[in-house]
Parts: sequence; C-alpha cells; structure tokens
Amino acid sequence: MQLLLWPGKPYPLGATWDGEGTNFALFSERATQVALCLYDAEGHETCIPLVEVSNFVWHGYAPFVKPGQRYGFRVDGPYDPKAGDRFNRHKLLIDPYAKALEGDIEFGEEIFGYCWEHPDGDFSFSELDSANFLPKAIVIDELFDWGDDTLLQTPFHETVIYETHVRGFTKLHPEIPEPLRGTYAGLAHPAVIAHLKQLGITAVELLPVHHFMANPGHLAKQGLRNYWGYDSICYLAPYSGYSASGTQGQQVVEFKQMVKTLHEAGIEVILDVVYNHTGEGNHLGPTISLRGIDNSAYYRLVEDNLHYYMDFTGCGNSLNVRHPQVLKLIMDSLRYWVLEMHVDGFRFDLASALARELYAVDRLSAFFDIIHQDPVLADVKLIAEPWDVGEGGYQVGEFPLLWSEWNDKCRDTVRDFWRGEDSLLADFAYRFTGSSDLYKNNGRNPSASINFITAHDGFTLRDLVSYNEKHNEANGEGNRDGSSHNSSWNCGVEGETDDPKILQLRRQQQRNFLVTLLLSQGVPMLLYGDEMGRTQGGNNNPYCQDNEISWVDWSLEAADQNLLNFTKALIEFRRQHPVFRRRKWFQGRAIFGSEANDIAWFNPNGSEMNSQQWESDFAKAVSIFLNGEEIATPGTRGERILDDSFLLFFNAHYEPLKFAIPDSLDANWAIVIDTSADFIGLTERCYQESEVAARSVLVLQRLA
Repeated sequence: MQLLLWPGKPYPLGATWDGEGTNFALFSERATQVALCLYDAEGHETCIPLVEVSNFVWHGYAPFVKPGQRYGFRVDGPYDPKAGDRFNRHKLLIDPYAKALEGDIEFGEEIFGYCWEHPDGDFSFSELDSANFLPKAIVIDELFDWGDDTLLQTPFHETVIYETHVRGFTKLHPEIPEPLRGTYAGLAHPAVIAHLKQLGITAVELLPVHHFMANPGHLAKQGLRNYWGYDSICYLAPYSGYSASGTQGQQVVEFKQMVKTLHEAGIEVILDVVYNHTGEGNHLGPTISLRGIDNSAYYRLVEDNLHYYMDFTGCGNSLNVRHPQVLKLIMDSLRYWVLEMHVDGFRFDLASALARELYAVDRLSAFFDIIHQDPVLADVKLIAEPWDVGEGGYQVGEFPLLWSEWNDKCRDTVRDFWRGEDSLLADFAYRFTGSSDLYKNNGRNPSASINFITAHDGFTLRDLVSYNEKHNEANGEGNRDGSSHNSSWNCGVEGETDDPKILQLRRQQQRNFLVTLLLSQGVPMLLYGDEMGRTQGGNNNPYCQDNEISWVDWSLEAADQNLLNFTKALIEFRRQHPVFRRRKWFQGRAIFGSEANDIAWFNPNGSEMNSQQWESDFAKAVSIFLNGEEIATPGTRGERILDDSFLLFFNAHYEPLKFAIPDSLDANWAIVIDTSADFIGLTERCYQESEVAARSVLVLQRLA
C-alpha cells in the first residue's frame, strides 16, 4: 500500500500530532529533496517524499501516523564541502525539533558523510547507510496532567542553587530502587527530595538533559562515555538514557513528572543548555542532523573557506546564531521547555558564543533582543556562563539586564584568599558584597552574581583542599586535559592522608569556603556532593567518567556527616537572616537612623580600614559589620525588613589573630558561627576580644 501525505502546514516545525494525524515540517534552504522516513516495529523503513515547500520549510500531513511512530529524515542536495554543502541522502537525519529519541547514537563509519580511509578525506562521498546507527525520533502526545503546577518564580535573592547531574546524583543512592537510580524518576524520589529540602536548596541546576552524543568515537574506543552531556544533538528532547520508563516517548512524561514533584517540594528546575555548538563536531565529524539538513544555514563557516567551521567553543563548531532559522530553533526550544516541560530557568553554556553577530561579542545582538521581548521567557531565570574560547569571549559583568552570570572572579578571589595567596582585600570585599564593580553600573542588582567556589568543571570542594595538581589519568589523555590552574591547596600532603592535623585543616577549609559562599551577597551555587565531602580523586575534568569517580557515594563517614550537618545549618542560618541576602546594594551609610552604616570594614584591632590597607596584597584578615537595622529595601508587602546585626571575622593567616569589637559598635556580642570548632548556634556568652584561630571564620551576633 502506498502511503500518501496531505499537504500539511509549514508550522510548527517537527512532528505535531493533533489527535487524528501528524504534521511533519523541516527547514532546509539549500536541499533539493526531503523524504520523511517511517519505521515499523521490525525496523523496516518507508520513505515518503515531502513535496510541499513553503519558505524553505518542507512539510506534509500523515493522517495515519499516531504517537509512538518512529521517524527520521533523508535530505538530498549538493555534496560540496568547499561550498559549505554536505548533503548526503544515504544518511538518516535526526529531526532537530524531535521531542523524543529512542536511544543513543552508535558510533561507526556509517554515520559519517565521507569515507574514513579515502585519500580525499571529507571531500569523498560515503554511500554507507546510517539508519541502523541512529536513534529514531518518536511522535509523542503532549497531553499531561499538570494539575495546578506553575513556575515557582522564587526571587533570586532567596535562591540557593544546587548544580547536579541526573545520573550521578542518584546512581548509588541506597534508598532508591535499583531501576530508578540515575533517572529522572530517581531525582524525584522522596529520599532525594528530603535531602534537598533538609539542605535548604531552592533550585536544582541540571547538567545537560537535551539528547546528546553519548558515545563519540574517541571515548568509545577507550570504553568511556560523554558523562556531562555537553554535545547536544536535539534541543527539544530529554535524554532517553536518563529515563526509567523505556524509550517510546515515556521519557517526556517521566521528565514532566520529575518537574511536577520538585515543584511540589518548592524546588525550581534550571537546565544547563548548550546552544553554542552541537555534537556533530568539526569538518571531520559525523552527519547526524543539522549538518545534513542544511550545513551552511545552521553552522558558522569560515567566510573565506567554507570547508571549515568557526569554532568559538573548542568543540569543533559554532551554531550560526546570525541566521533567523537558528535563532528560531533556539527560541522555540526555550519556549517549549518552559511551556510544555515547566522548567524555571536556563544556564547558557559558553553564552558569549551566542552573542557574536559578526566576530566580536555584541551586547546588542539579535539573541538578546529576541529573548528580552519574549513574554514566555520574561519570568524565568536566565544565567550566562559569560565566556567562550574565542578572542574577546570573556564577558564577565558585560551581559545586559535580565541576566545573571556565573562569577568566576568570585571563585578565584575566594580560593586565593583562603589558600593564603597574595591578593587584594579590596577584591575580596567586592566579591563578598555581590561584585558591585561588575554589575552595578549597568543597572543590575547583587542577584546578577551567581557565586560559586566549585562547579562540575574542576575540583570538588573536598579535592580543592586535598590536591595541588590535577590527576586526570583515568581520562586517557595523559593528564593533559583539564585546567592546570586550580587555585587549590592540599594543606600539606597531596591526596589522601591519615594525618589527623591535615584532615582537620582540610575540613576547616571546607567550612571556610562554605561560610564565605553562603554569607556573601548574590546567589550561592553549591556543587552536588560538596555538602558531604564528595571526591573525584583529584580529577578536575571527569567529563567522560560515568562511574564512581563522578557518582555521589551516599555511605557517609562521620566527618562527611558532620560537614553535611554544618552545611544544612549554614543554609538555614542564611534563610533566617535577610541581611545576608539583600535585594539591593549596600550604600555605605545609615538610612534609618541607627547611627551606624549598613556595612562597615575594620582591621582586627577594631580600627576602620583605610584606602592603603585595601590595596595591600599581603593582608590576610578583615572584620565586616553588617547592620540588620539598615536594610533599605522593603519586603513583598512594603514592610520594613529588620534583622539582627553581625560581625564577621575572616582570618586567612596561618597563625591565630586577635580581633576586637570596634569601639563604635560597643554592645553585647555572642559567637554564632566558628569554623575552627565546626559550630553553628547562638552562644550565651558575651564576646569582647579573643583569638580567632588560624584560617577560620568567626561570626558574632549582636544581642539585644
């Protein structure tokens, strides 16, 4: 029986089931022919030409196609790499608008548009069929009972972000049933929800869940996998490998249920999205989707040599964000994840690459213009990784309104301070108060700064205080991969040790980092497992380690449990005291007549800091006064916000130092946090002057 398509519509793109049949639409500006390929339960292929073309969109309506149908496309046109064209009808192509894929790409010569061993390299033409090596897209039914679920819209100044990995966070959790470990359902398990709630997390930021290239050749040959997932191949489909429900589109339902469950617990879901490049790589990469659909439209090519790709990402290619269809793909993807999947925000990987109109990063680029005027995205969290690897790509502090940024200056400054590196106290002061030097002048607030000490890319917190050097041998690249500049300090011994003094110092340093992170203005981000001493054995680039190197070990020793308890108490302490999470900048003056400024800075002897001391690169101690009676911004109902006042003594020196209460703040003070004693809790005794232990933080609270 010959299957016939009705003309259908050019919009929406992708496969859309309307309750009776399915509309298919694919954009290709330079194709000469497009065929829809349908697959039955046995894998037999039926190809049907799409003869209707509207504005370069090839489309057709299949009245006989229902949810669960597997499909792909074959696109014909010129194969001329010198001209930027790489069409190959022998390659099955993944729909860039697919909502679900059935599995992973299998690596082999068949998925490449050229012949591996041909002397002409990628100028040769491969006639090997790739259909058996590519996952098929699946037509899905969008119907889902969301009930009254909606975006949580937690204010940024009340947000605590937890960067985590769907698989690695739950893979070893003993309370989660084995089939659910490492899945979306596992992340929504009551044991995980309880951990996040007790910790005080308000938002999980998930490493990439867009369907990605899991088994690239260089890793497959070594028995490794793309664990992090920063090689997206489909921007609307949740990765099927994180699903416990099978692959026939049920991963979409499972993802939605995960979001709904997290929302019920008051936890937002932020996605780490990779719109800057795809897993198809450079000119020698495979042809699995955009390259075969319309290479020169979707990718930035070198203008005077279209054979090659512009690479602002270090991953082989860069999406052509200057092209309207590419911008449309990104925006359609973002809106889909908000409207249909109910996610609360996005962290944009290498975001500077998206703002390159020509070559330079442009703050007035079309990418920003479109996002800022979009009503769907106006109410979600937008977070930039504000750099790429191209010239001029480092743009920390330069993103426009509505955007927050990963603040690596905070990371580096705080690391240097606590490892005793010569650095300016003024830099530490800026980072502690939200980095006004970066964000204030363009109208943004402290919430523009996403503060972090550790992230997926680099050492964990435990490894930060245990290793001076990276130890990435397991990655199979001769320890050449990963950053060699980690601003870490091993406290005297490289790696694991039984020395009790070194172990005590390492635990104290972890507490110092956590207190600095959680009590700084801005939005704190915690790396998964840091609250309980997770180690990667000194590997600072475990992008390919889908194993115990990256997974959380939930069997906690006593020291790990103590760190977890400390972190819980610290986040709760921050939640109770709005002086540590202000909406607006400090003004350095009294506002409500308390006779003291909203913030003040002192030397350990109680005297006020002077300009010369701020510029000293060897000073390792500072006292900070935060006035809880001088919070200028009102609450949500216009009420005045009042809080306790605090003195924070930071001593990064290798010896104890005496800290005095400044004469201008004469009052009764009690210790509430002491990182040298692993203590959080209000004491009854008054404090006047005593030693603050070497490399420690002491926080005092003013008593009534």
